[in-house]
Amino acid sequence: LLLALVFYLTPVFVMVNNGLKDATNVSLYTMWNLPETWTGGGFIEAWEKLRPNMINSIFMAVPATIISAMIGAVNGYLFSKWKFRGSDMLFTLMLFGFFIPYQSVLFPMVRFLQEIRLYGTTAGLVLVHVVYGLPVTSLIFRNFYANVPTELIEAARVDGAGLVSTFLRIMLPISIPAFVVVGIFQFTNIWNDFLFGVIVVQNPNAQPVTIALNNLSGSFSVDWNVVMAGAIVA
Repeated sequence: LLLALVFYLTPVFVMVNNGLKDATNVSLYTMWNLPETWTGGGFIEAWEKLRPNMINSIFMAVPATIISAMIGAVNGYLFSKWKFRGSDMLFTLMLFGFFIPYQSVLFPMVRFLQEIRLYGTTAGLVLVHVVYGLPVTSLIFRNFYANVPTELIEAARVDGAGLVSTFLRIMLPISIPAFVVVGIFQFTNIWNDFLFGVIVVQNPNAQPVTIALNNLSGSFSVDWNVVMAGAIVA
């Protein structure tokens, strides 16, 4: 385990080490050498350039994660404990969302966002990620609620609890482990998204941090200390 830890942390060390250097001291031959002066290197510049876009990513990732998790919890609850006619077929169709390539829906997605006047906005990105997150969030919560004894739901019905009150007062309080899993999965996926961010939002000042990080590399002259520091920051 210690050897595996060293192996996987070595690239992180290289990025942090060279991010702390000046641009003139970063090269393939000196990448293992420690910084000669500890002045912050490229971290200061990377933070100044990425900070606005990191705020954009927070405003995108946090609401999208919460909304998709809540809708996924409702879907999982209904598909596992309150089945209706055609529910299995509907759930199967929802799971097809796993296998739809993003590139195949870019044009209709953009046209739809334009129709509802959310194209080019953070709210449009939130909507896109909520929709694309529903298959996985619904699946996780459905599998979680399937392990809850059905007798618990039946006892709630006997006590007069309906569909909504059973969910709010019984199922939701015991769903913290599922929310943690969904939250980690959704937040990391949304935060690291590049394709939707660059397609939906054209204004560089409103784009998420992944696009801003890509723009740090420039076209001809690259300050690798800033790029590596920016990757760590992001």
